[in-house]
Amino acid sequence: MIDEARDGIFHCRMCGRCCEGCGGIVVSPGDIARLSAFLHLASDEFVARYGERTAGKVKIRSGDTDYCIFFSKEEGCTVHEAKPAVCRAWPYFRGNIVDPESLGLAKGFCPGISPYVGHDDFARLGREYLREHNLLASNPTCEALTLILP
Repeated sequence: MIDEARDGIFHCRMCGRCCEGCGGIVVSPGDIARLSAFLHLASDEFVARYGERTAGKVKIRSGDTDYCIFFSKEEGCTVHEAKPAVCRAWPYFRGNIVDPESLGLAKGFCPGISPYVGHDDFARLGREYLREHNLLASNPTCEALTLILP
């Protein structure tokens, strides 16, 4: 039911806008394990090849195009099946859930978010989606703060 409701307010257009930018995809130990298994690598090898440590957290590096290293304009996300929790959670980030203005900016940035959804409905369904899919982070020292809700 939640996924059906989510389809009414968010439908990924695979545009890659959320994959663009440098150093913003924080990966948790669980993300590293899932991505490593998907790529048939040891966790330390995955981090050495694709990660960088910043402030004690591991982030996925950007490629030469300033997109996530796993994004291809031809193929989209090349690790889609194993993508990090922060990617699985988009657009249900803390800022968009708690702040109507942040959601307004996200609507302008992401063509997959319905321009008609109100903030209250977005926040309610977003919290439900994050809980149902076990996407709420619990350890701010190693996970994306955008997934830790108040």
